[in-house]
Amino acid sequence: MGAVKSLLVATTILLMNCSAAAQKVASANSAQPKSQSGILVELFTSEGCSSCPPADELLRKIDAHTMPNGEAIVVLGEHVDYWEATGWHDRFSSHDYTERQQEYARRFNISGPYTPQMVVDGSKEFVGNDGRLLESALTEAATKAKAVVSISVEDLSTSDVTLNVRVGPLPSGVKHSDLYVALADNSDETHVAGGENSGRTLHHVAAVQNLQRIGKVGPEGLEKQIRLRIPKSGNPANLRAIAYVQQPDLGAVIAAATLRLEEAGKATR
Repeated sequence: MGAVKSLLVATTILLMNCSAAAQKVASANSAQPKSQSGILVELFTSEGCSSCPPADELLRKIDAHTMPNGEAIVVLGEHVDYWEATGWHDRFSSHDYTERQQEYARRFNISGPYTPQMVVDGSKEFVGNDGRLLESALTEAATKAKAVVSISVEDLSTSDVTLNVRVGPLPSGVKHSDLYVALADNSDETHVAGGENSGRTLHHVAAVQNLQRIGKVGPEGLEKQIRLRIPKSGNPANLRAIAYVQQPDLGAVIAAATLRLEEAGKATR
């Protein structure tokens, strides 16, 4: 009889501990800021291009805005490197973004890359300072079937960040896609001392510091933990993570989400 009583007491204590642990996990999960899921808008731009500042400003205006259906607008500023010979070095430029834009040019069957260029959900391209075409592309993108993607921060330091990325089942008929993850500055300011924008102070949003193709996503979706190095020039307090799912060969984007690291990092500490 004493043994049975001891077992009941031990079981009660175990259940209480499990309940307390579950409450702690639930509290931590509720404290973690939610990533914003929505439509991906890419801007190919350069500090060396005198036509680009209006497009940079347009990207800033739509950053984190939501569509009438509740979808957020997820933005990426990709600075290309083919303006480097004009007398000014754009500190955000990378040939990787130039190659990405060249692939878009082939897929859209246009003569070649140009700036400023916007691409909405990998499906529509147009001159990046045209607000009317942007509004039309966003409205069309909001009608398309999407997967659900979310980002949370597992760990954050001054040197790296560990992200948990979850992708829900892909839309009907989509067999597989590619998962991309980027780190981008929330905002930046540059006083340009040469080239076409000499003497101007330029303002940027979501300037990409690191963009990587992570791997394939099957019809059932994916859950993956990803560790990314914080760029030497990056400040975790001024960084956001962007995850998006794109059909092969830079096809249609079927899911996108963004999360500011500083807000998420506070919740993990």
